[in-house]
Amino acid sequence: MKKFNFLFLLMFLPFVGFTGCEKKPVGEVEPMHWDRDMCERCKMAISERKYAVQVINPQNGRVYKFDDIGCALLWMDEEKSPWKEKAIIWITDAKSGKWINARTALYADGAITPMAFGFGAYTKETLPQGAKVFDFTEVTKRVKEIEAQNSAKVRAY
Repeated sequence: MKKFNFLFLLMFLPFVGFTGCEKKPVGEVEPMHWDRDMCERCKMAISERKYAVQVINPQNGRVYKFDDIGCALLWMDEEKSPWKEKAIIWITDAKSGKWINARTALYADGAITPMAFGFGAYTKETLPQGAKVFDFTEVTKRVKEIEAQNSAKVRAY
């Protein structure tokens, strides 16, 4: 009986060990731990569900979380990420709260966002009527302009 138990254990043990080695596909949104996950740039807790962002390094699958699209875009520049042009970027739709591709999202300004960059992301279906629409490239440019203005104000004091 002892020999049977030992053989059973030897056969069963590798299966237990390999179940923890499951690889998740690169590019998938990670679950958020609202009010516990920290913004990679400003270190604030991510609590606003309508403006959260996840940036995924396509080379290794590492996920970086942010509270505002502005933080995400500036962080990629500040970190000089060589993969930033290929980064997989998800943002929550400001109306539905669902994750959407940040590069193809439509943006409207005037939102009250965690870091006051003011851009909310939408799909064609959720975009508010009459909103002035910006694409990802334009939002990137405007975020850099807003940051430059804010930095100039701080230096003036």
